[in-house]
Amino acid sequence: MSAVKLETLLVHAWENHPLYRDLWQSAGWTRAPQIEEFARLPLTTKDQLLARQADLWTYPPARYTRLHQTSGTKGTPLRWLDTPESWQWMLGCWRQIYAFAKVDRGDRYFFPFSFGPFLGFWTAFEAALGMGALTIAAGGMSSAARLRLLLDQEATVICCTPTYALHLGQTALDLGIDLKASKVRRLIVAGEPGGSIPATRQRIEELWQARVIDHSGMTEVGPMTVECFEHPGGLHVLEDDFFVEVLDESGQPAAMGELIVTNLGRLGSPVIRYRTGDLVRIDPEPCPCGSRFLRLAGGILGRTDDMVPIRGNNFYPSAMEGVLRRFAEVVEYRVEIDASNPLAELLVQVELREGTPADFAGKLAGVIRDELLFRAEVEVAAPGTLPRFEMKAQRIHKKR
Repeated sequence: MSAVKLETLLVHAWENHPLYRDLWQSAGWTRAPQIEEFARLPLTTKDQLLARQADLWTYPPARYTRLHQTSGTKGTPLRWLDTPESWQWMLGCWRQIYAFAKVDRGDRYFFPFSFGPFLGFWTAFEAALGMGALTIAAGGMSSAARLRLLLDQEATVICCTPTYALHLGQTALDLGIDLKASKVRRLIVAGEPGGSIPATRQRIEELWQARVIDHSGMTEVGPMTVECFEHPGGLHVLEDDFFVEVLDESGQPAAMGELIVTNLGRLGSPVIRYRTGDLVRIDPEPCPCGSRFLRLAGGILGRTDDMVPIRGNNFYPSAMEGVLRRFAEVVEYRVEIDASNPLAELLVQVELREGTPADFAGKLAGVIRDELLFRAEVEVAAPGTLPRFEMKAQRIHKKR
């Protein structure tokens, strides 16, 4: 982390940013905070950002040229503006991600989703374009048409969610397309924790015969982490551009806890000590790739707001995915959690591959019980009835 960048950000926010100046004044500051006082600054929450949408911008409106928003899957979408300078900073973060993934301007980059107001892979697309690489936008197409296009154009890198990488691979199987003959060598995935869940990434790599590289970021934060090629199953923080903390429930530094982020190059719309809600664990060992950047072992382990207590156990959706994706018989799934009673109940609906034995659901329920330590009802859904997703999947549904 650059101390100079952090100091510049603190002074800049104090002088120009309405939300942070108000937060810090309310906490007792009468001047710009010093670096040695940083850990005493109040944390920022998404609710605060939503409540102060008009006060999130450092400069007058004419300075901003980009508007994106969060998906709004858990409430009101959060809209985010960027200046040209902030946008270029995020493109620089993506160039680092590509370097970690060992891809370059000689690759052909394929983006199989409809470009909308979500920040998503917009910066990834423009960073590849800026490198001089062939960059293929595949929005507004069926999965079958996308497969034909990526094969015809000999795409070598796919950027998408883990869910869609699986769906596109399964579609190829259904159409009799041999993906082993494709030129794809990397799948850079984000938007969900699946890229760091061993069973999910194994399924993707088997379908595509290509290496998965996980990545995480947020609309309000920017492209922040990437898995290195040499050591799968974890994420490096781009520490030249982000200062991160890991705090336990009491707000103290910890080896495992919530990821708190300050971005250092997005001066037009920064977040400072922002509560991401991501549960992470610091890897204390040096990484074989040689990077000096902090590594989060296992990537994003779950969301603090996704945790549901079920019969004495803390349930995270990523744990269920880790079980279900081990079984090739499971084509798609949906989880319903009924937390309206003191003892929460869980229903798992699964679509199964044709020819799966009739007793498979019972066996799957037994595996869930043995590994996650609670009982779940497993119900077989008719083929094609569960939703498919291009962007962030919504497979967990809670009833409270």
